[in-house]
Amino acid sequence: MQAVAKSRFVRQSAKKVRKTLDQIRGRDVETALNLLHFSPQKASGVIEKTIHSAVSNFLQSEETANTDAEDLFVKEAFVDEGPSMRRFRPASMGRASPIRRRSSHLTVVVAEKD
Repeated sequence: MQAVAKSRFVRQSAKKVRKTLDQIRGRDVETALNLLHFSPQKASGVIEKTIHSAVSNFLQSEETANTDAEDLFVKEAFVDEGPSMRRFRPASMGRASPIRRRSSHLTVVVAEKD
């Protein structure tokens, strides 16, 4: 049995989130949450909340109500690009230079250890 949690429109680029996500993929949930809690990256907070949500989704299911949260691991974790907000800032000689404020969609799947 497995459970999925998604965080959409995270206001950080997918490239930066992917760096932190690679550290926890395949680890058990308790170790992953411990790593993320003491990690200085901005993305670690969002990933931590998403893992908590996935564990909660797993425990809410009728089939897995008697399972302990310590028996779970991060089966899949990936991030996709979200929409970019387009902004402009003034540049020299009356020009405007574009700024893209990127966002991302985060997906975490937790499953039971065999």
